[in-house]
Amino acid sequence: MRRLFPLLLLAACAAPAGSPGLQSVRLTDRTLDLRLSDGTLCRADWRAAPVGRMDGCGAGYGYAVTVEDNPNLARQLVEGVFLALGAEGVLAPMAEVVITEPGGTDRVYVSPPPRG
Repeated sequence: MRRLFPLLLLAACAAPAGSPGLQSVRLTDRTLDLRLSDGTLCRADWRAAPVGRMDGCGAGYGYAVTVEDNPNLARQLVEGVFLALGAEGVLAPMAEVVITEPGGTDRVYVSPPPRG
């Protein structure tokens, strides 16, 4: 048993760690940010490419951003006030974000995130 313990300890150290998981998703007026559980931050310019793949992000994550073209009246009023004040890009866009994980699982997020 005494000889087996160091071997088990060595095997545990040499075992491959699991791939980092998706921790958070953030959508701004220009970028889509993914933060992985190992601290990696991946960024894509979703305005230039609303559908794409983040191959340099861990094992690779796909994304698709669909912006709400006709937001409700309250949102339109708030956006109008911010634009009139010259604060373009302050509000997160109203959009649906689909993240495809490396295993093929789709996760759907909304922006801005719901309160509560």
